[in-house]
Amino acid sequence: MGLLSDALGRVQPSATVGISQLARQMAQAGRDVIALSAGEPDFDTPEHVRKAGIAAIEAGKTRYTNVDGIAELKQAVAEKFRRDNKLDVTPDDCFVSSGGKQIIYNALLATLNPGDEVVVPVPYWVSYPEIVRLAGAEPVFAHASQETGFKLTPKVLEQAISPRTKWLLLNTPSNPSGAAYTADELKALADVLVRHDHVHILTDDIYEVLVYDGRTFATIAEVEPRLAGRTLTMNGVSKSHAMTGWRIGYCTGPREILKAMTKLQGQSTTNPCSISQWAAVEALNGPQAFLAEWRAVFQQRRDMVVERLNGCEGLECLTPEGAFYVFPSCKALLGKTSAGGRALETDEDVVMALLEENGVALVHGSAFGLAGHFRISYAASDAELTEAMNRIEAFCAGVE
Repeated sequence: MGLLSDALGRVQPSATVGISQLARQMAQAGRDVIALSAGEPDFDTPEHVRKAGIAAIEAGKTRYTNVDGIAELKQAVAEKFRRDNKLDVTPDDCFVSSGGKQIIYNALLATLNPGDEVVVPVPYWVSYPEIVRLAGAEPVFAHASQETGFKLTPKVLEQAISPRTKWLLLNTPSNPSGAAYTADELKALADVLVRHDHVHILTDDIYEVLVYDGRTFATIAEVEPRLAGRTLTMNGVSKSHAMTGWRIGYCTGPREILKAMTKLQGQSTTNPCSISQWAAVEALNGPQAFLAEWRAVFQQRRDMVVERLNGCEGLECLTPEGAFYVFPSCKALLGKTSAGGRALETDEDVVMALLEENGVALVHGSAFGLAGHFRISYAASDAELTEAMNRIEAFCAGVE
């Protein structure tokens, strides 16, 4: 009898965490490494939010709270969904957890059984299929590509749905590609889902505020109200307010599912951090003007990175509509050899050679289900990004 569970044996370690840890270890050993592997804003948490956290500590708001969040935060979440997403919800329709990942984990573990299927569009965030497998269900991969702008098409969605499908996981703007669905594109997917009333939708909107070029964000329950009764809309303050370490995610959805999630969370972490919850109240209710400034900075970085990558021999990069990632193709480098003598047979070989030889940490596309690409996070300073692009250009020039 082995020590570890069979469920854990179905799960792979997070590639993004692994690459980031390796980059940190190399830096600690004295190597000059530019880490563009983590999905984390490089801005500080806004001052008014930090002050709210400090005020909560000083006011003694450091006790257990309701499992699914303090009333004040659930009220702020409901107001946010009504204000920004036109979703007619109340605090009783909302739920708070220790980060967006816990929302997804709770929802899937509370609803999935062996034999169930979950449609996961490709490329996907690395944790989606692993959480599905941990719950004992099966991910069904619905493939997109560079040719479709890394977006799921209605035809591919239709083909992926079976009588055993319980969920569709939809992420817009996307990690890793930065693809952001328009309202019309979401409506086309919704038309498919309306015909399959056994399928629930979990939409991960964590990058909602990061859409560029004057585009307007849309979420599927807003676009197609007929799906609201089977849609869990997830969001959080990690990316929008540079609060990754504060660990606050939130969602709205069917009360039956929220009740099950509360039961599960009550037997795992219980409530999210009380101090973080009070800071999140201020994040959602307080001034939002800084978001436009941050968005402008990210858009400038995106444009610079895309231009530089497309100038590199062997790379091809689309301009993403949102988030803070680019997902260039490196297929033209495969089958060749790096200047350091490494055979570049896979995208992971490319990423590891870039790290070892040129000191740039990225994540290989196969970790996101789409080989022949890699992901770059441009949530870094202009100086770091410029130097990273110089190193990537030099690496590509040395490939033979």
